[in-house]
Amino acid sequence: MSQILPKGSKKLLNAWAFYDWANSVYSLVIASAIFPIFYGALTILKDEKGTIINDTVSFLGFDFNNDTLISFVTAAAFLVVSILSPLLSGIADYVGNKKMFMKFFCYLGASSCIGLYWFSMEFLWFGLLCYFFALIGFWESLVFYNSYLPDIAFKEQQDKISAKGYSLGYIGSVVLLIICLVMIMKYELFGFESENFPTRFSFVLTGLWWIGFSQYTYYHLPKGNKKEKFTKNVLFNGFKELKLIWNKIKQNIPLKRYLGAFFVYSMAVQTIMLVATYFGIEELDWGDTNATTGLIVSILLIQLVAVLGAFITSRSSAKFGNIKVLIVLNIIWICICVFAYTITTPNEFYITAAFVGLVMGGIQSLSRSTYSKFLPEDAIDTASYFSFYDVSEKIGIVIGMLSYGYVAQLTGSIRYAILFFVLFFVIGVILLLRVPRKMN
Repeated sequence: MSQILPKGSKKLLNAWAFYDWANSVYSLVIASAIFPIFYGALTILKDEKGTIINDTVSFLGFDFNNDTLISFVTAAAFLVVSILSPLLSGIADYVGNKKMFMKFFCYLGASSCIGLYWFSMEFLWFGLLCYFFALIGFWESLVFYNSYLPDIAFKEQQDKISAKGYSLGYIGSVVLLIICLVMIMKYELFGFESENFPTRFSFVLTGLWWIGFSQYTYYHLPKGNKKEKFTKNVLFNGFKELKLIWNKIKQNIPLKRYLGAFFVYSMAVQTIMLVATYFGIEELDWGDTNATTGLIVSILLIQLVAVLGAFITSRSSAKFGNIKVLIVLNIIWICICVFAYTITTPNEFYITAAFVGLVMGGIQSLSRSTYSKFLPEDAIDTASYFSFYDVSEKIGIVIGMLSYGYVAQLTGSIRYAILFFVLFFVIGVILLLRVPRKMN
């Protein structure tokens, strides 16, 4: 049995942060890199020259563009997340056994990643179900993981240990991605007949990594301090909190206008980040370049440049102000979407990826800090304010993925879907111009 560690203990803080090392492999291997490439190879029929012959997938008696299908499933999963999150937040705040809920969603997500090994066109429903539950398991486990922070760390420790968690997550996910990439690209050295098995085995490794390394976190985290018995009031407390926060936001004109702008442009930002790899698979002529290697290199490039982007944005906002910098970032996103519509070569894709990384890191970090600055100075329920922010972001992803899927299905091309997001950024700029510059 683990020793109960006191709040602020270095061992306890490190154990909490280590969960990022465990779970971040999902966001890189499954959400961004290897699974999108695998899904594209499985659902797209090409001729000997690499030209797409067919990218239609039959599912539940309907024919879908392959990108439309995965975007609809993603939207459905995020819709479930946006509904469950307030419920789970209420439970996390008022019922003691947070570790049990965190473990449940961790194991649901990790076992679903392992299930992706059997993803095939013959059992498409099973593969999509595994993808669906992997996404839910990842995001919902974070609800309880994040709720532990004020329990295990004092205020003056929280920023530092939170940043350490993000760093561990980045390093861990890159380590596993490189291991998987070596297995896939050098499959002959490992005795594999083709890239198929090591690609599928990457999903198994992701699940095992997630479950295995999380055990160190579970060993040291407290069970949770029980506050109330589980009742109907506790179950719906999260929704009540969101309603109260919305009533407060409506009275705060600067915050209300900013949140409206964020909701619109964030739809486009988050959706583009989720579909970037699918775009690279279908719309580029890779020629003699290995598409798998090229796409993963571009993903790593985005992550590396995102760190620089967040730093530059932070310095710029201090000099010019948050709203002005956010307007500029939205304008850059418009340029990226227009340029992406025209690209056909890997080098053009790398250039686009570099700029995406630059503004991705910046717009995410600055959006969150700007929201924080608009909160009332006397606000004591900041956790509830950020719960509202989080749910808004998830609902935005649902709308963004549905819009992307609909345009891709209607036009048969991802290019038009990416170009369509220019509209979101233009509206975002207009709404940002209506936000008062004064902050707390």
